[in-house]
Amino acid sequence: MSHAELDVLRERVDEINLEILKLISERGKLVQEIGKAKETQGVNRYDPVRERKMLDIINEVNEGPFENSTLQHIFKEIFKAGLELQEDDHSKALLVSRKKKPEDTVVTIKGETIGDGGQSFIVGPCAVESFEQVAAVAEAAKKQGLRLLRGGAFKPRTSPYDFQGLGVEGLKILKQVADEYDMAVISEIVNPADIETAVDYIDVIQIGARNMQNFELLKAAGSVRKPVLLKRGLAATLQEFMNAAEYIIAQGNDQIILCERGIRTYEKATRNTLDISAVPILKQETHLPVFVDVTHSTGRRDLLLPTAKAALAIGADGVMAEVHPDPAVALSDSAQQMNIDQFNEWINELRPLVQAKA
Repeated sequence: MSHAELDVLRERVDEINLEILKLISERGKLVQEIGKAKETQGVNRYDPVRERKMLDIINEVNEGPFENSTLQHIFKEIFKAGLELQEDDHSKALLVSRKKKPEDTVVTIKGETIGDGGQSFIVGPCAVESFEQVAAVAEAAKKQGLRLLRGGAFKPRTSPYDFQGLGVEGLKILKQVADEYDMAVISEIVNPADIETAVDYIDVIQIGARNMQNFELLKAAGSVRKPVLLKRGLAATLQEFMNAAEYIIAQGNDQIILCERGIRTYEKATRNTLDISAVPILKQETHLPVFVDVTHSTGRRDLLLPTAKAALAIGADGVMAEVHPDPAVALSDSAQQMNIDQFNEWINELRPLVQAKA
């Protein structure tokens, strides 16, 4: 075969490519129309019976040179693309996404603003143990100019025999301390039934990693007009994390702070693996502020400073860390909490790196 003859064949292939493109585009438009009709009728977009029938017809009329299995693969990809086209055409962008709201959401907590360009800190003991314990941490935090106080009253623990928290009594202690030091309280709620009571004592509802996909809890948190700090699940993808936040915002509450707290990997050197890249991704994909919990992500007191520096440098809206007057006798997570002196050193070293509010 001469070069001229080869060029003719290639030109014909090019022409057929364009014909196929035209036909696929025409098919795509028809699929979109079918999708609209199905949506109006309340019918599922994916119809496996219909797909099987189309593939059977293709097999019956196939005269080669392609094997039936090859054609099935090609056409299944076309069918899949058509289904995705229907979804893209009709699915709504998440309410938490930048597509829905390009500008940043600013969360206001008792006069403190989160997500307005500045960087903040949330500190406090892992678990509320006594008024004196919480007050000691609050006093130290307030002296450093911090106003966001965390403390666990309801503690979901891996072992059922570990300290589970003081419950409502712990919330009362947090509120008493917060009122005395003019601070805002962040505390985890694990049961939807407790939210109605909790909102009388706390300023921010925290939903922990183990409850990130507790959908009834998410909806209950979204139904009250209190800011929510949502932690990423132990093995949750960022898409799953954003969908969890969607449950909250879909109830009308957009005052949400996302919190990266490390994910479970095979690594044992740290309690979890801090996915620091999650911060810029979440900032790009959503309009919500993003915090980093350096305590639970590392589980190591010696890593709290470098990971906090990394969080601030990469653009997190704030850092969460645990502080206890005497970590050695803490009822939970003693190895990862700072004492007061360590906290003061930590915050003083981080302060020059903090981006001021606009």
